[in-house]
Amino acid sequence: MSDLGFTRSEMMIVAAARELARARVCFVGVGLPNIAVNLAKRTVAPDLEMVYEAGVFGARPARLPLSIGDPTIVTGATAVVSMFELFGYYLQRGLIDVGFLGAAQIDRFGNINTTVIGDYGAPKTRLPGSGGACEIAINAREVFVIMRQSARSFVNEIDFRTSPGNLGGAEQSEAIRKAGGWNGRGPSVVVTDLGIWRFDVTGEMCLESLHPGATLDEVRATIAWEPKIRSDLATTPAPTAEELRLVREELDPGGVYTK
Repeated sequence: MSDLGFTRSEMMIVAAARELARARVCFVGVGLPNIAVNLAKRTVAPDLEMVYEAGVFGARPARLPLSIGDPTIVTGATAVVSMFELFGYYLQRGLIDVGFLGAAQIDRFGNINTTVIGDYGAPKTRLPGSGGACEIAINAREVFVIMRQSARSFVNEIDFRTSPGNLGGAEQSEAIRKAGGWNGRGPSVVVTDLGIWRFDVTGEMCLESLHPGATLDEVRATIAWEPKIRSDLATTPAPTAEELRLVREELDPGGVYTK
């Protein structure tokens, strides 16, 4: 716990949840996206329709699901279908507003690696892989990313491109997405434990807001390239008492995501 009264992980989760204020349908990824989206449902987006890869549309979990296959996601859901139907009839038809993903590595253009660290044939670390993330990145109208920021995760070149972001830049991304018939526009925002990044006209990340207690020196020390920073850099509003209560008492009382 910092002197500010909240941890950096709590700030990151709260900031990510607030990004969903205008979203209607969100495809929820595993890990950090799961708690951020469930917090949004309880705060800024009460009418949000949560979609889980296991085949649940309009999920209304009474507690934070432990995984995308946790039975609690079925309770009160609008529909429970097969994964094939969920991906074919909902995601690939372009009916998902936001895909909310996590990442092990990300580059300046928002391309994501969740497959391996190191050479694919002999990796240092094997990661969970794509699951539905690649399909989400291609077909959700926009993609939000939440991840902790470090020099190991914000890299010049990811070791494996699991999920496409803006590829080599906005111009290339637009051409490939159009040629491939992809529904999505690509990544819109990356929320970390230090700040909020959005993408400029070139398709590259640009720091828009710095979290309370974070510094630009920390940002530069945890990123492999010279970051773009808005001239009117904002300070992220701190979590409210109610947001912190929901995270600490209802969503993550064990501190799995927030420590």
